[in-house]
Amino acid sequence: MLRAVIGTVVLASGYVLFEKAAANTPPQIEPNAAAPSFAAVTLDRVPQPRSLADYRGSPVLLNVWATWCDPCRDEMPSMQRLYDAYRDRGLRIVAVSIDDDGNEQLIREFVTEHHITFDVLHDLRSEIMASYQVRGVPESFLISASGRIVATRFVADWASSESRQLVERLLLNPEARP
Repeated sequence: MLRAVIGTVVLASGYVLFEKAAANTPPQIEPNAAAPSFAAVTLDRVPQPRSLADYRGSPVLLNVWATWCDPCRDEMPSMQRLYDAYRDRGLRIVAVSIDDDGNEQLIREFVTEHHITFDVLHDLRSEIMASYQVRGVPESFLISASGRIVATRFVADWASSESRQLVERLLLNPEARP
């Protein structure tokens, strides 16, 4: 009898812990899911806070990257070409650096060196990695104007015809799905 009671208590405790863990698990980042918010700051001398809400109403290519990441460095020029082609049609590109706190000048130098004109932000604690379930950098998320994930990509040529077609579909139909 005592074993049955202990077994029931252990089972019930396990269920409660499982339910609690499940409640704290963020929703899967996949096409058509709501894009999680993020907190990052501008690279201004007096950094200004930014979040996904600041871009609401525009399609966004959200890129998670770092200056120490060679594939990130390779990808940035194609993102700039994509931005040059579509910024007048409303596309916003937001590149969030996960470089360590204190590397703001290094990020600024990277932006200058690569002639980046889209928004580059810095997540001082790399919290975007968890909220977007980033598996490696660079990883990008194409987000609709209403804040839904349209597509995710690892190292991509954003100037390719495939990438441009994806962006075209999103610009023509703000709620486009992959």
